[in-house]
Amino acid sequence: MAVYTHVSAEALSAFLTRYDVGELVSAKGIAEGVENSNYLVDTTKARFILTLYEKRVAAADLPFFMALLDHLDTKGLAVPPAIKDRQGYEIQELEGRPACLIKFLRGVSLSHPTRAQALAAGAAMGAMHVAVADFAGQRPNTMGIGEWRPLLSRCGRDLDTITAGLFDRVSHALDVVEAQWPVALPTSAIHADLFPDNVLMLGDTVTGLIDFYFACTDIRAYDLAVMHTSWIFDAHGANPDPAIGRALLDGYAGAHPLTADERAALPVLARGACIRFLLSRAWDWIHTPADALVTRKDPLAYLRRLDWYEANPDAFA
Repeated sequence: MAVYTHVSAEALSAFLTRYDVGELVSAKGIAEGVENSNYLVDTTKARFILTLYEKRVAAADLPFFMALLDHLDTKGLAVPPAIKDRQGYEIQELEGRPACLIKFLRGVSLSHPTRAQALAAGAAMGAMHVAVADFAGQRPNTMGIGEWRPLLSRCGRDLDTITAGLFDRVSHALDVVEAQWPVALPTSAIHADLFPDNVLMLGDTVTGLIDFYFACTDIRAYDLAVMHTSWIFDAHGANPDPAIGRALLDGYAGAHPLTADERAALPVLARGACIRFLLSRAWDWIHTPADALVTRKDPLAYLRRLDWYEANPDAFA
């Protein structure tokens, strides 16, 4: 989440008249993340999230995201669907951007999850994968393995301004991952970005899975690998806690059992996830506007993770 597009109080008040949500009381920009412009909006009736979709989220993809959230909400999962206006529309336009008013969910995202919290979060992902078994929507993964080599080329030797030798290091790791990437594992709709800050919790209870704007159709076990890479390390990509990883897998498997082939593929899927987030963070690090109200994320935190998975091929045993 971030703020690239600024919305005046007058424009937001007019926007809210499309809905039966009361009148504007306050709005505050949310600085975390790098994808969209987000505001915490309070009205005389309730609290909401206003999201304006920026350049990385294509307007043509929004119906898929909204349909997936509606599907999961109907299945009883704690997700934030878009609010429909008085005419039944979810997707609007505000300040020249596609925009949605989103249901607000209670809970806090975690900085240092416990084993019990990881167990619950893994189970929530498993329940999500059960729920999408009959979801008909399809969307290619625009940040999937086929995009990593082109993104590496676009970053080019600018990667070496982040740390010396980074381009060659990532290129070699990608050679290995591409050669080992599985092609016959089950696919489904996946979240593809279920970091701790995209899981809301109260105590050990999951109260929300949020930020579905990388959701797509891809290898189901890749979703779990992405989660593993983001949950077992600290924010710097250091101090891995294998017990957190085991809890994630145990929670997931309790809700949606892993096949033997899926479990065997997790090491290479995790290394691929490290490359994906290293490259996207590096691109943002190089290209984020200096005046954006946004928190850039350290690409090297994912280089450290990649190093760890390469040195610990039995991490999922």
